[in-house]
Amino acid sequence: MDIGQPTLDQLRLFLTVADEGSFNGAARKLGRAISVVSYGITALEAQLGVNLFAREGSRKPVLTEAGKAMLAQARTVADDVDALLAGMRSFNQGLEAELGLAVDVMFPTNLVASVLREFQQEFPTVHLRLFVEALGAIDALVIEGAAELGIGGPELAARPELERIAIGQIAMIPVAAPGHPLARMGTIPPGEVRKHRQLVLTDRSHLTQGQDFSVFSPNTWRLGDLGARHALMREGIGWGNMPALAVEADIAAGRLVRLAVPEAPGMEYNFHALWRRDCPAGPARSWMLNALTERLAQCPDAKTARQPD
Repeated sequence: MDIGQPTLDQLRLFLTVADEGSFNGAARKLGRAISVVSYGITALEAQLGVNLFAREGSRKPVLTEAGKAMLAQARTVADDVDALLAGMRSFNQGLEAELGLAVDVMFPTNLVASVLREFQQEFPTVHLRLFVEALGAIDALVIEGAAELGIGGPELAARPELERIAIGQIAMIPVAAPGHPLARMGTIPPGEVRKHRQLVLTDRSHLTQGQDFSVFSPNTWRLGDLGARHALMREGIGWGNMPALAVEADIAAGRLVRLAVPEAPGMEYNFHALWRRDCPAGPARSWMLNALTERLAQCPDAKTARQPD
């Protein structure tokens, strides 16, 4: 049997009656006459060829088996339309439909996670794409248009197509496992680190391919993942620089030791926000930049640059 196509208004009438448990309640909630609600449900049932409510006599309407089967699907349709309308209203008000965010692996993960959770609540209609990369890969993602906002590390090379502002910095310290030869030395003489394998974060982009940053040993293992490098250090396989916040628990528990490396006993890792000059800022991008900058300012041991305008 062919059935008619219900309107969105009819589906909303059906859902409101089911939620309120009566035609009177639905009429009050929707601000309509009860006769309009009753007629709308009757017309919907006629189109579908089923009874959605059992309502003999003065009994309150009770969902039939057909009504129960339709309820979840009708709610999904109404929710999808609501999301569509919300997205169009936001778009008309200048809100981005989507936002690509590229974050340097050195940026504290817990800060990123908390900001992303708040972002989803603040901008539920904005589709967020997240990339976590290192060094020049952040610049590359922004230049190529995959990300509208990048949170990168130190400026490795001038990029005329990018705008860049400093947003803060974290401490980086050299560490190794307690059993590593460097950790067992009371005093590390100059040049000693060159004799030991250094675990280095590699750049997976073409922009700074082949360049070395804070590398002191000719014996290196290059890894693109900060977590993998962290795990290898705890196994005593090599030494390297890590964000102080990322290894403070390991140092306190004795799983890692801070090294007094004469060449670089510690350093500051500077973060920059970057975006394409031809890509104007929307509300979501501006909110994300401000939130990450403010959260970094609240981070222990971090230093913050000026707040962005």
